[in-house]
Amino acid sequence: MTPAAPIHACPAHLPADHPPVATGRIGVLLVNLGTPDAPDTASVRRYLKEFLSDKRVVEIPALLWQPILRGIILRTRPKKSAHAYAQVWGPEGSPLAAITAGQARALQARLGDGVIVRHAMRYQSPAMATQLDALLAAGCERILVAPLYPHYSGATTASALDALADWIKQRRRLPALRTLPPYHDDEVAIAALHADMARQIATLAFVPDVLLLSYHGMPERTLHLGDPYHCHCRKTSRLLAAAFAQSHPGMAVMTSFQSRFGRAKWLEPATDTTLVELAEGGTRKVAIAAPGFSADCLETLEELALRGKEDFLAAGGTDFAALTCLNTSQHGMDLLEALVRRELAGWIAV
Repeated sequence: MTPAAPIHACPAHLPADHPPVATGRIGVLLVNLGTPDAPDTASVRRYLKEFLSDKRVVEIPALLWQPILRGIILRTRPKKSAHAYAQVWGPEGSPLAAITAGQARALQARLGDGVIVRHAMRYQSPAMATQLDALLAAGCERILVAPLYPHYSGATTASALDALADWIKQRRRLPALRTLPPYHDDEVAIAALHADMARQIATLAFVPDVLLLSYHGMPERTLHLGDPYHCHCRKTSRLLAAAFAQSHPGMAVMTSFQSRFGRAKWLEPATDTTLVELAEGGTRKVAIAAPGFSADCLETLEELALRGKEDFLAAGGTDFAALTCLNTSQHGMDLLEALVRRELAGWIAV
């Protein structure tokens, strides 16, 4: 339950009818990408319209892009995507929404009543502006906005900060604000990923020949334009490979990029192509993980766990396992608490 905000009485020099004002609280807003409200065509269309209209996501002039988006993509893609969402939808709704809400609840329990924790989605609901308004109304004069993206990208982290800036421009009363930086090479993050992946690998009925680390793809041009995302992903892989070289010396660690879209050249190698090439080249046992995602979602549960498995087995592989993201696991919440407490230093007793 969200802690109640203290209502500070008005000083004696203010009029007696002055409204009470909640003050003195600290807030944390966890932010993830977003999800449709339901696994149906209409909901997916609304989500894709908002997501693919973000100039950070699609860097094509609107005069060229919007006719393509509205005339082709939003007429064809929603039905296919709705089918994919339906395969992973759970009793609590979208996996991403349910897990992110669970992370907020777990973090609230760890931080205690001195901090108010809420969560939001960059696209669709709960909207960032709505949740920031709620924190402000609850008396939060200091707020940490924490995009749950380990690797910085203009299409993810910067877009979340754009939404924060839009909120700032439209509000008169504002709190002090901090934002969570990328944590792709943070020692605590690498240790949490290594420990949790190793825990899951130990439960498998087979020993993987390869651990494939799959990151969400980006157009290659973003790398040449100066986006550090590709470098961040590669560094995470190097650090994890070094850790697994010690704990699992017989297991190769490889990197790939998933979720290609459109005709532009994307970061390579592609995950689907890599899985087929591994199987055709004689690799029989593969585990795949997505260290760029803080919570399981369509891209991990459908694209990797279902379609990735089909591709690998059809090409000759025999054993395939998709490892879960950190989610609300012990290692995941230990990491999230450590990151948030570090950024709240000076605001709370760390």
